[in-house]
Amino acid sequence: MAEQQHYKTSFDSPVGKLTLVATDIGLRAVLWPDDEPRRVKLPSPIAESTDNPILTRIVTQLQEYFAGHRTDFDLPLDLRGTEFQQLAWRSLASIPYGQTATYGEQAKRIGRPKAVRAIGAANGRNPVSIVLPCHRVVGADGSLTGFAGGLDAKRQLLEIEVQYSRNPVS
Repeated sequence: MAEQQHYKTSFDSPVGKLTLVATDIGLRAVLWPDDEPRRVKLPSPIAESTDNPILTRIVTQLQEYFAGHRTDFDLPLDLRGTEFQQLAWRSLASIPYGQTATYGEQAKRIGRPKAVRAIGAANGRNPVSIVLPCHRVVGADGSLTGFAGGLDAKRQLLEIEVQYSRNPVS
């Protein structure tokens, strides 16, 4: 099977400039300004695009999210990872907007209660953060722990969600 063509665009968000990567199948990655290059395996080079329909949709949905008009995302994803990683990543979508869950709770949610460390490792490789909200996962004591965008970005995302969940924008 031939490798899908990848397209990218940039998005200036309240938590920093994000690089969005898509294929014709779906959103492939949301990359942070200081992202670890090996966190998400992508081909090189990736073509810049201003008219890829998936990138256009994610930009619109991110604008809505940051404005308090969107609590979840509705777009096709092109996730690449192990079966366990994909299970962990997809389970992130069940954490309600404006709320958090622990790694242990996420592990239980997928039926693997002892896989807490593996959940943490999988979340660290989540290629589409914000869209699949790994920022909503916290340590057992409620502390903010690892996040590809950094703990400040994680804190900001949670604060945005708490603000809008208490004071919805109509």
